[in-house]
Amino acid sequence: MSTNAYALFRTLLKEPPLQIGTVTLIENGEATIELPGGGFTRARGDATVGQKVFARNRVIEGAAPALPIVLIEV
Repeated sequence: MSTNAYALFRTLLKEPPLQIGTVTLIENGEATIELPGGGFTRARGDATVGQKVFARNRVIEGAAPALPIVLIEV
């Protein structure tokens, strides 16, 4: 039986979290995204200022719905 050690290793790693935020600035092809908790992140992709987006691993995955955001601390 042949196993791919790298593929096995990748199953142990967690995926980066999917984040939602509002684009506040676009500069040099990168968007600055304000997160609901008050932090900021930067990501590449198509977006406009003021748009809500989903971002993961510094890449904009798409537009997010303009719904109210509720923060729940666990």
